[in-house]
Amino acid sequence: MLLTERTNWQTFKATLEQYPDLTLQFQYAQDQWVDASYHITEIKQAPIVSVDCGGIMNTWTEVIVQLWEPEQRDTERAMPVSKALSIVRLVEQSLPLNPIGIVKIEFGNSQFDTRQMYPGEFIISDGNLIVNLVPDYTQCKATGRGQTCGDTNKPKLQMINLAGAGQTCEPGSGCC
Repeated sequence: MLLTERTNWQTFKATLEQYPDLTLQFQYAQDQWVDASYHITEIKQAPIVSVDCGGIMNTWTEVIVQLWEPEQRDTERAMPVSKALSIVRLVEQSLPLNPIGIVKIEFGNSQFDTRQMYPGEFIISDGNLIVNLVPDYTQCKATGRGQTCGDTNKPKLQMINLAGAGQTCEPGSGCC
């Protein structure tokens, strides 16, 4: 299943619930896989409030699933989807996760700097539910509104050089 938009928590969880008997695998780059001995170490919920370069306030929520590879492999087989779901249930007992929160997977190892990535595609193959991760990216929200950075449609100031006309400007005189 190819995802065309950022996946929300409700969709991500529902996809896991469809395939509890499969093995959950993550691919973080072309032919690069999170080691089968990975652990889901935490699930975070981050409310984001920002003001973009056009002066507009934005709010959204991210649900971040953190994966960790232990230095010593403790298994040859990745965790079953059912185990991941049991972790989700445990988390949701203490932290109700926003169903429309944007899902990010946080991962890094000695060859791949830690970063947050989006689930870009779910692939079912040979008894596995593979989550193909795609990089996060920066964007300018103002350009999506037809503006440019800093463009808040404010009138431009006109500069007048009074000194060129033989006049001087003293502090407090009102001419500056």
